[in-house]
Amino acid sequence: MATSELPGFFSSLALDGPSNDRTIVVAVDFGTTYSGLAWSQTRRPDIQTTITQWPVAGSQGLEGRTSEKVPTEIRYNGKEYQWGFQISDELPRHQWFKLDLDTTSRSGISDLARRFPARAALPPGYNTDVKKLVTDYLTALRQHTDTFLKLKLPEAALRSTAIEYIITTPAVWSPAAQAATRECAEKAGMGRGDLLQIISEPEAAATYALDALNPHDVKVGDTFVLCDAGGGTVDLISYTVSGLAPSLKVDEAAGGNGGLCGSTYLNRIFEQFLIAKFGQNEGWDDDVIEEASKRFEELIKRRFTGDVSESFQIPVPGLVDNSQQGVKRGKFSLSGSEIVQIFSPVLDEVIALVIGQIKSTKREVKAVLLVGGFGESAYLRKSLRQAVGSKVEILVPPNSWTAVVRGALMKGLAKAAPRLERVKVLSRSARKHYGSESHMTFNASLGHLESHKAWDPYAAEHENLAMHWYIKKVSSIALADSSILRLVQGDPVKEDKPARFKYYTTSLVSDGPPSQLNSGIFVCEDPQEKGAPVYRNDGVKELVRLTTDLSCIPELTIDRSVGKDGKKYYRCDYCIEMTSYSASTKYEMVFKGIHYSSVEAEYV
Repeated sequence: MATSELPGFFSSLALDGPSNDRTIVVAVDFGTTYSGLAWSQTRRPDIQTTITQWPVAGSQGLEGRTSEKVPTEIRYNGKEYQWGFQISDELPRHQWFKLDLDTTSRSGISDLARRFPARAALPPGYNTDVKKLVTDYLTALRQHTDTFLKLKLPEAALRSTAIEYIITTPAVWSPAAQAATRECAEKAGMGRGDLLQIISEPEAAATYALDALNPHDVKVGDTFVLCDAGGGTVDLISYTVSGLAPSLKVDEAAGGNGGLCGSTYLNRIFEQFLIAKFGQNEGWDDDVIEEASKRFEELIKRRFTGDVSESFQIPVPGLVDNSQQGVKRGKFSLSGSEIVQIFSPVLDEVIALVIGQIKSTKREVKAVLLVGGFGESAYLRKSLRQAVGSKVEILVPPNSWTAVVRGALMKGLAKAAPRLERVKVLSRSARKHYGSESHMTFNASLGHLESHKAWDPYAAEHENLAMHWYIKKVSSIALADSSILRLVQGDPVKEDKPARFKYYTTSLVSDGPPSQLNSGIFVCEDPQEKGAPVYRNDGVKELVRLTTDLSCIPELTIDRSVGKDGKKYYRCDYCIEMTSYSASTKYEMVFKGIHYSSVEAEYV
């Protein structure tokens, strides 16, 4: 196991509080290709443990493989399944299934995935109930955590101590995918309600990476881009420092973006290179690919710096000597120029993402913080330095492969015990316009159209069904007298200031009191930054349908009034509060100042 000691801040805390103050926090980095686990206790936050022991074939406990992460892979044998390192190299297995939770913004098929498919992955359509795959895999992680904790803590302490899980998702995932992740985690036994948190992967990584910076090098106004380069995906997000003490405070400088261009594609491209070069040779078989790919994964991906004069000896056991191809005694020499060609398709996409994120901040970026397993590649770091220029530093914090799970653990500890918070995100950038379709008094000066006008018998006036935007996407303009770009028409999204969507409904008293309210929240991406539209159009999509149960509201508290048509009506004025967190959203109804958790959300 790996334990990180965090000096200074934690050493000043009282760590021996009453037992009912103790919470065990477990962080889960549910990755596309590899996943990680870490845990700590709020009474001993100075001890943060990353789980590094994993079962192999034939074992269920901690005996087996030592690694900072475990493969996100699962294989079924009837009703039983194997996961992670339990699956032998030559067997087919489910891979990359996590990405199928998000059917709206990014799927498991990208240009790189189509060009370089995985050899060991099962074909699409083979037992592809994605929620079952995710739930079973998360169950395996939870059961492994239980086994680990039982060996590290007394049984009595485990029975009397609450366990809170915090699990990560990509920043670009839709709310529906975030909700699906929560559903699977709940079914896997990772808790419900406040005992289970969801956080975005790059925000978790940024929490760890920003905390790892030398505090003397950080100033208010500094902007950092976080690039989480993993095995399957590359995710980015940016923050600007707004406060230094008592904890580091940051605001999102630009919405996150990402792509399917992780380091796994290097392995796939290398495999295709081998097949093209040696596939027809005498002695060729799968063992050749396995041995050669192992050397590529463990040595070349990490050590190659981009020097074309460099070469590496690659094992190709069983191949007959071939002087023209450089095969001799079961080895061949892989040149630096060949490695550059293997890296090129992937690096091109990563660099484009990083440059795009830097531009989207509309600020001078101080540094790119590079984390993730791919982030440890010397050639990737060198390529990024050349691409972004000398004014932007490329920094790699320690323990970069486990930055996501370490940062998630820090966020989980801060949630369970706010005194432990070291990095606080004050606000996030609205990536879209958010609003509702509302009936409002017809007003031609607001752009209302005659074709959308309708008569309201209750108010005895013409009304107009139009969009009311409560949160507006950040856009930018260049000032005529300055080269500085300023963000305008943007609404920062804060956890302590929920957005309030106002609604009202009327119904005849003769029909009885309203039993439920139905409403919807809509979004508009507005990619051309033309501004939020007045009316619902093809660019406006329904995000979520909300059903509010009114049975909890006493009937006598619902207002009654006589409409302009002389009939008696119930009139119910209410708000829906939308609180947006890192990777989850909470909806509550507010009626006459009272909050009711009676809103059912169905994502479209």
